Amino acid sequence: MAVKVISPGLATSVQDLGRPGYYHVGIPEGGGMDRFATRIANLLVGNDPNAAVLEATFMGPELEFEAAATVAVTGGELPPKVNGDERPTWESFPVKAGDRLSFGYLKGGARAYIAVSGGIDVPVVLGSRSTYVLGTLGGFEGRVLKAGDVLPVGDGSHAGAGVAGRSLPPELRGIGASPAELRMLPGIYWHRITEAAGKRFFEDTWKVAPEADRIGYRFRGGTPLDFMPREQPFGAGSDPSNIVDACYPYGSVQVPSGTEPIVLHRDAVSGGGYMMLGVVISADMDRIAQMQPHMPARFVPVTLKQALSARADRRAALSRAEEYLSA
Repeated sequence: MAVKVISPGLATSVQDLGRPGYYHVGIPEGGGMDRFATRIANLLVGNDPNAAVLEATFMGPELEFEAAATVAVTGGELPPKVNGDERPTWESFPVKAGDRLSFGYLKGGARAYIAVSGGIDVPVVLGSRSTYVLGTLGGFEGRVLKAGDVLPVGDGSHAGAGVAGRSLPPELRGIGASPAELRMLPGIYWHRITEAAGKRFFEDTWKVAPEADRIGYRFRGGTPLDFMPREQPFGAGSDPSNIVDACYPYGSVQVPSGTEPIVLHRDAVSGGGYMMLGVVISADMDRIAQMQPHMPARFVPVTLKQALSARADRRAALSRAEEYLSA
């Protein structure tokens, strides 16, 4: 079976849960930016949680199905339509051979995840089907989709696959708030800014910049940081936020020149010469994936104990959703 791309939408790509294990050689984990929505989309159509799906950003694609299948759309509220008739999100629905899946206007969030029973069956590269566009690696020819592409789909005939009518109730879906609160663990370079600057950083309301993408989310509108005076170390650049190169954890918060924080996301580089003010905790990274340009946000300081507790809560929420769908 295959699915033909009639129109690609905006930056639609093949993603699964990523390729861990290669960050040390500069290849990011990648995968769906909203991991919760990626997993649930697959479970709704009976796939393995790590099956490949389509990640659509802001605008959905138009797809034509070669054979009957079951489809589910999760994540951002991007209303799916089969031959022009709207279908619900967070619920599996059937399509027949020749049917066309299209999408209405985005009503909330930023990214939708489209799962097809059997999964998008592109080649596995370094343990994953995810697309890493910067490295032209994985996915469909290492790039975002374009009109005329034909996507192979795996066998969806195994037990539990292709069951239409499965849905996840609203109370078990993702997280969201406006203004968003992004919990952050201050990092080892926090001492590089003044005490007053650190206080203002957490007090200010920032807004998502238009440049936000899979590499990183830029924020603007807050007060520029004041740096502690120092003699630049040998090997560092002249910018006050420069350091001698260091590794970048997933979720790192950089503030080049002290003006606009950037939260590194799924396809970010693994190291470089900007200091990291801290790290947004893993429990809040899905939330960032669903933030639109100009959306307000605040950074909230947390301790390591609080970060670990939030991670446990997030895992428990996923377990509740999985248990509901398996009942």
